[in-house]
Amino acid sequence: MSEAPAAPRTESAEPATGPGGLDLLLVPPRARTVWRVLPARVLAMCVVELQKLRHDRTELYTRAVQPALWLLVFGETFTRIKAIPTGGVPYIDYLAPGIIAQSAMFIAIFYGIMIIWERDAGILTKLLVTPTPRSALIAGKAFAAGVKALIQAVVVIVIAALLGVAMTWNPLRLLGVVVAVVLGSAFFSCLSMTIAGIVLTRDRLMGIGQAITMPLFFASNALYPVAIMPGWLQTVSRINPLSYQVDALRGLLLGTHAHLALDYTVLVGAAVLGIAAASSLLGRLAR
Repeated sequence: MSEAPAAPRTESAEPATGPGGLDLLLVPPRARTVWRVLPARVLAMCVVELQKLRHDRTELYTRAVQPALWLLVFGETFTRIKAIPTGGVPYIDYLAPGIIAQSAMFIAIFYGIMIIWERDAGILTKLLVTPTPRSALIAGKAFAAGVKALIQAVVVIVIAALLGVAMTWNPLRLLGVVVAVVLGSAFFSCLSMTIAGIVLTRDRLMGIGQAITMPLFFASNALYPVAIMPGWLQTVSRINPLSYQVDALRGLLLGTHAHLALDYTVLVGAAVLGIAAASSLLGRLAR
């Protein structure tokens, strides 16, 4: 008799090991650390916010009118009467960096209205159930406000150049201007979102925003040197982040004496504290 056919060879139940083994299918991929996830989520949220500009650019056009009027009317007038000592710098040159900071702050300080609208539309609740950290949501919105403010800054710089303001065009200094504008706008947008988390309604936020914008502006060095302020106002100016933003912009654009290391340290610290404060109140806003 012929021999019985050999039984088919069975595969081992043990998974193969090695680079091409089945263990790669059984072991879940290693989770990415928060330091890898957070920047990607922040960038994604920033892009989402900026996509809204494609549908409505009216805000950018209308907000460009006010800084233009400040330079054309206020700047030209006070340059002629020479009422404010600016250390030999023409007043309109002195004013231009302050108007850049002011226009950026005016965009950012009402950013909380948008997050309240998202809450009312149900968008915020959907964002909070995603794996995206709350700090990434806030930071994305904050830096999107900074990018919007940059558009305003470009408008002011163009107007100032047409009026004969002597500004530097050094690329490294202009990069420093970009950083200062974004950091300052990030702080003021976070301040707005923090207030939104406290008051919870658009009407209250509008009232508070209008009540604090002009005091922040006038209690800074945007319009006049700190040295000519009364003592109590000098103290307020030294704790006002807008003063440090203006000081950095003035030093970078005009080449005047500035405390750039201190300015950027304050702006970074203010932005980080603002993101932390707004993130802590985001859950309260969504209830």
